[in-house]
Amino acid sequence: MNAIPAGDTAVNPALRAATGHESADLAAFAAALRYEDIPAAVIDRTVDFFVDWAGSALSGGGQRAVGAIERFAAAMGPQDGRSEILTARRTTSPLFAAMVNAAASHISEQDDVHNGSVFHPAAVVFPAALATAQHVGASGRDFLAASVAGYEAGIRVGEFLGRSHYRVFHTTGTAGTVAAAVAAGRLLGLDAKAMLDAVGSAGTQAAGLWEFLRDAADSKQLHTAKAAADGLTAAFLAAEGFTGARRILEGAQGMAAGMSRDADPKKIVDRLGSRWTVLETSFKFHASCRHTHPAADALLGLVEAHDLSPEAIAHVVAHVHQGAIDVLGPVTDPKTVHQAKFSMPATLGLIAVHRRAGMAEFDAYLSDPAARAFLDRVEMALDPEVDAAYPRRWIGKVSLRTGDGTVLEGRVDEPKGDPGNTLTRAETDAKARRLAAYGGMLDAAGIDALMPRLWSIADRNAVGRLV
Repeated sequence: MNAIPAGDTAVNPALRAATGHESADLAAFAAALRYEDIPAAVIDRTVDFFVDWAGSALSGGGQRAVGAIERFAAAMGPQDGRSEILTARRTTSPLFAAMVNAAASHISEQDDVHNGSVFHPAAVVFPAALATAQHVGASGRDFLAASVAGYEAGIRVGEFLGRSHYRVFHTTGTAGTVAAAVAAGRLLGLDAKAMLDAVGSAGTQAAGLWEFLRDAADSKQLHTAKAAADGLTAAFLAAEGFTGARRILEGAQGMAAGMSRDADPKKIVDRLGSRWTVLETSFKFHASCRHTHPAADALLGLVEAHDLSPEAIAHVVAHVHQGAIDVLGPVTDPKTVHQAKFSMPATLGLIAVHRRAGMAEFDAYLSDPAARAFLDRVEMALDPEVDAAYPRRWIGKVSLRTGDGTVLEGRVDEPKGDPGNTLTRAETDAKARRLAAYGGMLDAAGIDALMPRLWSIADRNAVGRLV
């Protein structure tokens, strides 16, 4: 996709509808948001996602790409400070703590996702918010209010940028930079003007391209690392009076002008203060790209209902939306575990063979001939119904043909983890514990000590160290 010429509303006609105040209105909302303004259900859900995120972050311990970023932080950042790197169990500056924690929390593909924006808020919001809260000595309530502000801002920016943006740009890296800036800025007490400066400086740094998938490159971890760190940088600079573009989202040479063909400015300010997008956000159940989950759930339903052995399955068609084809299509023969998580055949192969696509199953995938056999048995097909519903709804549909020619149809309207099919708190706690144990940073006693600190974050006078 070529960059859109500045101000070319013929190419991007939706920008004609912009008032020119969208960035400012979003910044003003975030700056003024108080804990007391937020419904209890939203706070509770944010705590759920915080616990879920902490497990994901700890699961990144010992993973090669995260280790590289940890060593970079150790070489470039201070060896002391009040902000903690969860996977390294040491402290440093807010900048480098946010960077490492963001990378660590996105590598296992278990962090949350908002369907409508196709954005993973936790991986960028919580690292920036935690690092800043620990640095300034903020309370748990202020930390949660800042996190809600980050979710609300980032999700709306992702929705605003639209489907065309996601074809080339990784929204978690782009909208995530704004989300991190808002979360950190709220903890720094930025007023509306300074928050707008932070949003402007965040937007001008926003980046992240999908090309890395074709090479099994490590860039996805850099996307979240930089989004959290660059957003935090934008907020800290704004606190010093550093100015940013005032219409970075909707302006003639702003984010939408260069990164989208279907931007909708109304979505930036959609029902601010009454629509809480935290409540629309989903957990991830399988340890893979979210685009694989609807089909994985539909296939799992068929396999369990008919007690199918993997050998009995001759062919599977996953009926998908175009976004799944754009992201998963380039991965035809996974060469790494992480690349396998972006492969529909790999994920459905694990479901067919193990009835599960978790961390352990993916770790063993490259040496799992039964699962790899599905590289030739699974295809994706664009489905008009599924595509029309996306991204608001992620419908799962599969057609399965057995060796004797029987055709079975499977369907899931809400994948496991969606708000209407969500995880309970007990399931969230168990998932976080499994992920923390997977990372190897904590033993069972350490995990037992950590979990109450996470769940009681709202009651802490100062966030302080978690691990």
